[in-house]
Amino acid sequence: MASRQTWILVGVLVLGALALVAVAVVPLPQENVPRVSGQSPRDASLRRRTTKVDWSQVPIDRQRVYGYLKQICALGPRPSGSPGMQRQIALLQAHFQNLGAQVQQQSFVVRHPLDGTPVRMTNLLIRWHPERSSRVLLCAHYDTRPYPDRDPVDPRGTFLGANDGASGVAVLMELGHHLGKLKLRHGVDFVLFDGEEFVFRETDRYFLGSEHFARHYAQSRRKYRYRWGVLLDMVGDADLAIYQEANSMRTAATRRLTRSIWNTARRLGVREFVPRIGYEVRDDHLPLNEIARIPTCDVIDFHYPYWHTRQDVPEKCSPESLAKVAWVMLEWLKRLR
Repeated sequence: MASRQTWILVGVLVLGALALVAVAVVPLPQENVPRVSGQSPRDASLRRRTTKVDWSQVPIDRQRVYGYLKQICALGPRPSGSPGMQRQIALLQAHFQNLGAQVQQQSFVVRHPLDGTPVRMTNLLIRWHPERSSRVLLCAHYDTRPYPDRDPVDPRGTFLGANDGASGVAVLMELGHHLGKLKLRHGVDFVLFDGEEFVFRETDRYFLGSEHFARHYAQSRRKYRYRWGVLLDMVGDADLAIYQEANSMRTAATRRLTRSIWNTARRLGVREFVPRIGYEVRDDHLPLNEIARIPTCDVIDFHYPYWHTRQDVPEKCSPESLAKVAWVMLEWLKRLR
């Protein structure tokens, strides 16, 4: 028979183990929090993946797409409900209308997480060939986080969100120059989500715009259906390495979608698309998959050292990174059946 001290020790160990299990099963906060696996894109072996491109043979204008990113950032911070966001809406609406798209605003009101005051949010819907019933969705969030809360020096400073916000929007702005000319089987919609991270505390809700869009799509009577969805987020990093995202590989439909995009990149020789899972990210693709039932993958480079800091500025992004992502998406759209 064990001594009393032994039983006390066993009890302490059991309680400690239970505590560890309890910590392990606590769900992740509703945020872009990755579980990273595999090799870091910062390793020297992956830096050699950089694709050398003969840009004279590529239909994407790399300086134009980078100019769009800088133009957006010149508006200043663009959190939901802010003057910067209103300026951005006006800029983007004029841009896409001038290119021949049908542009609609999908507005809704939420309560500010700190003081409860009403905040008007607006998803921007840009439609190409709206008469087609079979459609493809390309989307990005266009709000910026209120503050650079991961900045080691000034977490309440100015956050421009060049990569985290503006990069996906800039790629869609560039693609707009090509969509009206393409002979595609499917119609294409761009959707810019508001309220992806109107977050001041860890308990605040994320993905407000994509959730509103997904619920509206799921509940409405419509004459069209989205066959596929692709979310573009943080695609401008000058040191680009885009791994496959774990939630985008969970179902047969999203695996097929994700692999088709990475196969397009491989065919083009764009080696910055790394064909293996590198992280699990909670992002706007989750409401699209889970509520709207639109098979959607997340094209994201989460290994970005300036994430949610004051250093997320245009100088940390590159024309080549933006153009390579736009090129892959354009060629992928061309081959959809």
